[in-house]
Amino acid sequence: MNAQHQPTGSAYFIVENKEQPRTHVLAVLVDNEPGVLARVIGLFSGRGYNIESLTVSETSHDKHLSRITVVSSGTLQVLDQIKKQLERMVPVHRVIDLTLLAEMNGHSKPIERELAMVKVAGKGEDRVEAMRLADAFRAQVIDASTEHFTFEITGRISKIEQFISIMEPLGLVEVCRTGVAAVSRGKDGM
Repeated sequence: MNAQHQPTGSAYFIVENKEQPRTHVLAVLVDNEPGVLARVIGLFSGRGYNIESLTVSETSHDKHLSRITVVSSGTLQVLDQIKKQLERMVPVHRVIDLTLLAEMNGHSKPIERELAMVKVAGKGEDRVEAMRLADAFRAQVIDASTEHFTFEITGRISKIEQFISIMEPLGLVEVCRTGVAAVSRGKDGM
């Protein structure tokens, strides 16, 4: 017998899992009622998985439905287990792994966007450079004084992170990010 299939003191065989954790985007359609969000994120935290991004908003006032978009990392097996457990919850109507759906349709990722507000304080050349870079990144000035700018920037996560890192040496003061909003590619909806 090889080492993976040798009996142990347990009733179960020990099989080493070599699958690497991957980042996935899950979309969860739920009833818009108190406590639902806590129950949904409790499934992740109860298994020791971090939620990297979380956005929630009501999507249908008439039907009282909200959409929760969760970005988390884990193995396919664990994320599939979480998805199945979410689907069994009473206030949950539908769960879609947008990352797997994109891959099945020949895309690397679903359509993902994030909004960030980035406050930069500075004078002189740093101020001019911050404005020049903001223009290159298509960031909008939403507040300004003689000593600071607050920029609004929307785009892919990598674009937001690159903009923030470039602003750090120019006087980055504060960053506020919304988290990822994502939809599947193509004509079909949730």
